[in-house]
Amino acid sequence: MLHQNEEKSKQEKEGQQRFMGAMKTLGIAALLWQNSIRKESRKHGSEKDGSRRSAYELFKTLLLLVFQGENLYRFLSSDKGETACSKNSYYRFLEDYHANWNRFVMVLAVRVITYFSRLTRPERVKMLVLDDSVISRERSKKTELLSHVYDHVRGKTVKGFNLLALGWTDAFSFVPIGFRMLASANQEKRLKEVNETIDKRTNGGRRRKEAVLHKPDAAISLIREALNAGITAQYVLMDTWFTNEPFIKRVTEEGLHVIGMLKDNKQKYRYNGKSLGLKDLAKHIHFDGFSGIFGSVLVKTEKQRIPVKLVFVRNRNKRNEYIIILSTDTDLSDAEIVRLYGNRWSIECCFKVCKSLLKLGKEFHGVSYDLTVSSTALVFTRYILLEWIRRQENDGRTLGELVFCVFDEVRDMELGDSLRMLFDILLTGIRQGAVRIDEAVRVQLLNWFCSQPRFIQTLFRPFFSRLDSANCVPA
Repeated sequence: MLHQNEEKSKQEKEGQQRFMGAMKTLGIAALLWQNSIRKESRKHGSEKDGSRRSAYELFKTLLLLVFQGENLYRFLSSDKGETACSKNSYYRFLEDYHANWNRFVMVLAVRVITYFSRLTRPERVKMLVLDDSVISRERSKKTELLSHVYDHVRGKTVKGFNLLALGWTDAFSFVPIGFRMLASANQEKRLKEVNETIDKRTNGGRRRKEAVLHKPDAAISLIREALNAGITAQYVLMDTWFTNEPFIKRVTEEGLHVIGMLKDNKQKYRYNGKSLGLKDLAKHIHFDGFSGIFGSVLVKTEKQRIPVKLVFVRNRNKRNEYIIILSTDTDLSDAEIVRLYGNRWSIECCFKVCKSLLKLGKEFHGVSYDLTVSSTALVFTRYILLEWIRRQENDGRTLGELVFCVFDEVRDMELGDSLRMLFDILLTGIRQGAVRIDEAVRVQLLNWFCSQPRFIQTLFRPFFSRLDSANCVPA
């Protein structure tokens, strides 16, 4: 038991040292000050000596809580809480309406993205990813701007907020760069209105004004902020909710291309002078063969006449059905459009990690809207620091200028190419004698190949034909 406790304490200490190093490198303390996050608090029980804790120390304590496996109450009740401030001090820090938490996350993300971009070629594709997720607050009654929002995952309306997030990815790292904690734009669905005592000229007042925007307007404001902050990207990846003609038009006006999935709705497209729906356009695609990509058509949107390419792809969940991916960059190949759209899943992984591991929407509860925003910024900061540490440990180019030219930059590789490479390495090892398999293993591999669907057999037929003639150790 003592040995386990020592190991756990050692791991916690190493983890804290990594985070402290990342915070120092990225200049978190200066960023807090620049974004009006400056509130100071007295140390708990130190009224006589007058010692105080800076905003950076308060932020650091709250940031590391989740990695210690404790909430704020347990932390203050333990031996570690003897050097901390009171619980009210931390909550006052999070509820300060002067703090510009949205800007803090944006500037921190810009620093991380600028560093990541130096590790790759300038022509490497960079993308923005847009999505939203519901933050449920079922037990809340008096939380400011609490609203009835529809949860598409659960298929019902719940009490809470709609977290609209924008992220950046280079197909290796994902960095959340901004968010809006949206209440319902419909006043009738809001259970609690804004606190009128908050000065509308402050950061808190502006946040409350942005909270009741319609989702497309809030999304465009996020994209503009990212571009004005110096973030470079060529595409915006989004799901079916955002992929509609009016929103596509607004994104393209910002100088970005759109890649998004379509759902079979009433949208019409111009093809050969005719106005056709998605089902009618599908009649021009040959759905034969075992490839994952059936084909594509070049069309224009019905009203704005925006040239787009529609790619028809096999639905892996229901193989007898297809999905449609739209791209405003018609010069891209079908395979490249599908590959780029696959990076949209990174924001789903971000939401999963933030909710399951980083306690998004669960760690702090209060009636102030500012606390809702600041706690979300705290979670996104944790994710950005984790991504920074992961890149430092997995990308050899981060070691310094001496080894920068030695290591190749991180590469994109499709699943089929990586599997073929692994099988080729195995076959080469068999031929050279470095890897020796007996007859039983060879038969098992061949049986596995014969049991696979036809598209997998087509993909690996050359390998297994060579394996069938390879020399093996007798069983």
